[in-house]
Amino acid sequence: MRARFKLAPVLLASIFLNMTSAIPLLFKSEKTHSYSLHYLEKSNHDETKLQEAMKKSKLFSQTFPHEVKLAPFLQSGKFQSITCSLCKLGVAAVQKALSSGMSSEAIVELAKTICVTFAHEDDRVCTGLVNMFKDEVLTVLDSLILSPEEVCGLVFGDDCAESYWPFDAWNVTLPDVPKPPVVPHVLPKPGSPTVRVLHLTDIHLDTLYSAGSKATCGEPLCCRADDGQPDTGGPGAGYYGDYRNCDTPAWTLEGLFTHLAKQQFDYILWTGDLPAHNIWNQSRSDQTGMLRNLTAMVKKYFPDKPVFPALGNHESSPVNSFPPSEIKGNQSISWLYDALADTWAAWLPAETLDTIRTGAYYSVSPYPGLRVVSVNTNACNNMNWWLFFNETDPDGQLAWLIKTLQKAENNKEKVHIIGHIPPGIDDCLEMWSRNFYKIVDRYESTISGQFFGHTHHDHFQVFYDLQTLKRPTNVAYISPSVTPFSNLNMGYRIFTLDGNYSASSWEVLDHETYILNLTAANTRKSPPTWDLEYSAKAKYGMTSFFPEDWDVLVSRMEKNDSLLQTFHSYYYKSHASGPCDSSCSEALVCALRSAKSHSTKLFCPSLRTSAAQHLAQLSATMC
Repeated sequence: MRARFKLAPVLLASIFLNMTSAIPLLFKSEKTHSYSLHYLEKSNHDETKLQEAMKKSKLFSQTFPHEVKLAPFLQSGKFQSITCSLCKLGVAAVQKALSSGMSSEAIVELAKTICVTFAHEDDRVCTGLVNMFKDEVLTVLDSLILSPEEVCGLVFGDDCAESYWPFDAWNVTLPDVPKPPVVPHVLPKPGSPTVRVLHLTDIHLDTLYSAGSKATCGEPLCCRADDGQPDTGGPGAGYYGDYRNCDTPAWTLEGLFTHLAKQQFDYILWTGDLPAHNIWNQSRSDQTGMLRNLTAMVKKYFPDKPVFPALGNHESSPVNSFPPSEIKGNQSISWLYDALADTWAAWLPAETLDTIRTGAYYSVSPYPGLRVVSVNTNACNNMNWWLFFNETDPDGQLAWLIKTLQKAENNKEKVHIIGHIPPGIDDCLEMWSRNFYKIVDRYESTISGQFFGHTHHDHFQVFYDLQTLKRPTNVAYISPSVTPFSNLNMGYRIFTLDGNYSASSWEVLDHETYILNLTAANTRKSPPTWDLEYSAKAKYGMTSFFPEDWDVLVSRMEKNDSLLQTFHSYYYKSHASGPCDSSCSEALVCALRSAKSHSTKLFCPSLRTSAAQHLAQLSATMC
């Protein structure tokens, strides 16, 4: 084992980063957090300041001199700065400890202590997180020597710190086949066949949800039987779900599926994140058990519907851990990918199983002229520490995607790409996102739709041509989550597509979003109803859904505050905490135009500081 003192610091950073990413509301406004803001925002991690910070920390049985609530910093958009600084502080602190001869075992205890100190989590959560991540991180970083800035810059991007990494700059190779001329989009003739597609994402089923239990338990996930009863006078967890850091009850999901069984649709897109957010105590058998149980449930309620699944970031144990195929033995991800192949085989042809077992991606044609391509976006997941080995096109997925798209172009097929993490958000590593954007630009005439989840919110992102960044080329639809986690209503979406006939465009013609209003549901005695929240075509006044139409909609939002406030409400599934002010609106518009991660300055060069801070806050709430 080389340079152990350079490896274990990243273990601590991993704990910080996975907690702040996978459970974004871990830092709750009602908690008080103690730390030196001067150190967090100004320190260059020199020895004197490091010693001062460590002496002030509870690691040395003392408290920080400043008691501050994190809520004002969340509201001011400084969340990204704080998580970046915590990352650097954690790495630097453990580097200092190890340079003094601290053992790996002592580092684990140090990590647990810092977890409790800075995140204010209890021993159960911190012990679980540290124990789950320690082996992975030490294995991954066994031969790497990285500074705090390099580690945290790679994960959080250049806004945190500039980083050098030999594998950070890479490019996929496109075929020599010339790009076909771009043909203007045309609406289908009136009366043309259509296809309706149900999109389910981010179910996060919690089989231990307990109605009436404590919903403000002080842990990342609440509303469970072992959380106890609510404080005197405080409301317990709602029967059908709860806005406070709680996931989907089993009976609410059964009710949703009963409702959906009566809806008209032709097939299902199921884009991942099946388990609940109790990431500190999820075993491999827990994850495969959830996969099998939810698969059986989908088959029970929709026995005759084709289902096209994609892998989320919560399906692994530990969360976000997706080793590339060259990792063998106990650290191999084959335990999960084999389970995916076994369960997904209920809907997918045998020829898809090899790539599923290799990298959890596949291609299938449900209709003549249409191909669904499911990508494993954990290949760009910035919390997937295995990518520190080499982030260059993990498992050759993008090279495979290019070949698949070229074959589809040759065969005059249209392609729908489905996945979990939208490649345009900052949870996706910059180079993977940049290469994906390059692929979309080349095959803009073949890709007629992209469908993702992960954020739990309702939004979209527009792609533009690489030459001018002005001409819209594609759009990624990001559908709302089933889970209410956190502070959201529950939701799903049905897309209407240009349908199954010769020369169909397979473009989206409309989408309808349905929600379960938890306030109303929990106050009724009768079973709750899933109601139409809105039709995009009707509510936004759109006659078509081509990329240029979504670009026009974004421009309209810039000039029409009423329209933007409507979008903002739907972004939160009709449970926004308040109106969207000028910084919020500027940030939203920028996010809609930025389908390439870590590229805000490229697409929004005039973004005000306050709006950039708000955009960082939005990014920090991804799941």
